[in-house]
Amino acid sequence: MRQGSIIYPNEPWTITEETPALVNNQRSETVFAVANGYIGMRGSFEEGFSGSEGLSLNGTYLNGFYESTPIQYGEEAFGYAKNRQTMLNVTDSKGIELWVNGERFDVWKSTVQEYRRQLHMRQGTMTRSLRWKTGQGKLLDLHIERFASFAEKHLALIRYRVTPLNFSGPLRIVSTMNGEVTNQVTMGDPRTGSGFAGQVLLTKELKENGTYGGMLHRTKNTEFTLVSGMEHDLNTAYTATTVMQDQRMEMTFTVEAVQGEAVMFDKFISYHSCKEETQADLWFRSIALLTSAKTKGYEWYQSQQADILAEFWSTADISVEGDPALQQGLRFNAYHLFQSVGRDGETNMGAKGITGEGYEGHYFWDTETYVLPFFLYTNPSIARQLLKYRHRILPKAKARAAELGYAGALYAWRTIDGEETSPYYPAGSAQLHINADIAYAVKKYVEATNDDAYLLEEGLDILIETCRFFADAGDWIEGKGFCLNGVTGPDEYTAMVNNNTYTNVMVKDQLEFTVHSLRRMKNDINAWNRLILCHQVSDQELDEWSRMAEQMYVHRAKGLIGQDDSFLDKAVWDFEGTPKDKYPLLLHYHPMVIYKYQVLKQADLVLAFYLQGHRFTKEEKLANYWYYEPLTTHDSSLSACIYAIVAAELGEIEKAYDYFMQSARMDLDDFHGNVKDGIHSASMAGSWLTIVNGFAGMRHDEHELTFCPTIPAAWSSYAFRVQYHGSIVEVTVTKDAATYTLAVGEPVRLKHGNKPFVLEDSMTIELQ
Repeated sequence: MRQGSIIYPNEPWTITEETPALVNNQRSETVFAVANGYIGMRGSFEEGFSGSEGLSLNGTYLNGFYESTPIQYGEEAFGYAKNRQTMLNVTDSKGIELWVNGERFDVWKSTVQEYRRQLHMRQGTMTRSLRWKTGQGKLLDLHIERFASFAEKHLALIRYRVTPLNFSGPLRIVSTMNGEVTNQVTMGDPRTGSGFAGQVLLTKELKENGTYGGMLHRTKNTEFTLVSGMEHDLNTAYTATTVMQDQRMEMTFTVEAVQGEAVMFDKFISYHSCKEETQADLWFRSIALLTSAKTKGYEWYQSQQADILAEFWSTADISVEGDPALQQGLRFNAYHLFQSVGRDGETNMGAKGITGEGYEGHYFWDTETYVLPFFLYTNPSIARQLLKYRHRILPKAKARAAELGYAGALYAWRTIDGEETSPYYPAGSAQLHINADIAYAVKKYVEATNDDAYLLEEGLDILIETCRFFADAGDWIEGKGFCLNGVTGPDEYTAMVNNNTYTNVMVKDQLEFTVHSLRRMKNDINAWNRLILCHQVSDQELDEWSRMAEQMYVHRAKGLIGQDDSFLDKAVWDFEGTPKDKYPLLLHYHPMVIYKYQVLKQADLVLAFYLQGHRFTKEEKLANYWYYEPLTTHDSSLSACIYAIVAAELGEIEKAYDYFMQSARMDLDDFHGNVKDGIHSASMAGSWLTIVNGFAGMRHDEHELTFCPTIPAAWSSYAFRVQYHGSIVEVTVTKDAATYTLAVGEPVRLKHGNKPFVLEDSMTIELQ
């Protein structure tokens, strides 16, 4: 299958490009990005870009590293977000130039033969292999490998191998570091770019010592200090010179190459940033790491990379028989999730990972609703770190609630450090459901891991403070019950409404789980005393939360469940009269126009059917699915996978499969036309969720895992593994049967449909 310049072979563990193409270059830079949760490097070429402006984004990003500046409003109001935060494009340290007899290699201008670029998802590397014919007829084979180390988050590595084929003579390899970097500027699309124009990462100092070079930078407002370093190693004799000018450093290595013998040039790159440490400390850390890395050698980190990925794939891989392109897409999605996720408790997962500048590197509810479940069932230690980040920023959530005049905590809709940065509150801060989404993630983590220590140490802090917010923000309305008015649900084409059903049922669930957990903790006198001491929790407060949950209002009218109190009273959007080039609607219609109609950007009530399915009958789900589905534009990449999951539950397998394919290959096939701005991390996770929670029908509580497997007609089988209560369960589904195997750990309570059993070894059950 061919999509632009990218080739998708039947080898499902690689992504291959056989011809570089300017028209797809930015998209390819995202697809071939390498990252490790902290460092993210787009797939830009080491030699740079010589094409037309706007066709390349040469970006390197650090998760959690950002600059802030005041938001400029034409008309301000009380409680508006004060500052924007933007993940910065940092020092470009990957530059490598190759010179032969005064001619510089440039993939866009040189004569290139046998080109191939590949992303290797088992090895964790990106490679380019090509043959360069110089203007003088000299032939050289180049093989370039790059990766961001999973073993050491501050380190990235490049191996640049050059083999002269028809000559011997001098080669010049120039390793560069460039501190004059900027972010792209948004051009009318709120999903892309930043508001920064020009350079905001300030270069303060350059250092070199032998084959080591480094730069020190600072941000003006956030007061980050960054040291970027590079170190080098060659497999042959060389002479070296260094030139430092302003914000650019060039280290030139000249070697005498021998025909048929490879010159191996290894470049080790480091990034260390902090607010608290002195610049001397950061210089020391940079030099120490690169010295150690050079001593260990490139192969050591290469081996560690493969070992770490082997462990990851042992639980994260989904095997599908019958569709090679789909198989490749699933692995590509899982791989990019693993590359981009913050796993240090200090950072999170951006909507675009760390592969591009879309949404300015912000963290949203995408993490808890889509990404965290993927890690919860494949690598729960990473899920734990994502929750740790939310606990770390809880003080800022409490400050935000207080700023708006409420008790408890209100998490920022979009943020990096915990401060609200959304300037458009109707589709931002008003999405109070983010509190309940985070609480739901806490609940599912505790149920899946039995980690009561986490619940006591951090989880209940989040639950209690967010419950207090909802208790204060909600109102008792006569004839209805407990209501949450003036909110926006997941559907951003319907804003500032009363009683968004998704929000209400998620808050109901949060209140119930929090009360249940706190009352369970009363059996542990030490735990209960800690909660009394830290939060002054009382039985009266718990009783009130229980009453709110019990009487949470859900709007029902006209035989349907209203997405909110007023949705069903609006006119339906004129879909037939809307040209295809007017989608996504947010780029072509004013919000005041969109908000007037029954039209959805993404799954809203249908998302509630997935996350809170036990609260609705099958008849309700069927009626409302078919009502809301034609009203949904899926202008958001978060939507298709949710419609797929619920369609699978309702037995609409063909419909589920159609939606599933949109999320499974959304980035590889660039369905939304904006992969150039970075990956769609939520959709990537959604493809995994669609198989596990959709086609396999997995659900769980604190006691057991339940499966209701189905299989699409195009597949002969599929298989996956999930972690639950410390054990690993392998599930294989064929046309005729489902086989459950205890791969690791203690026996697990399972349910196949309505049939409960304890899994101790392996069990096969025929599909009905």
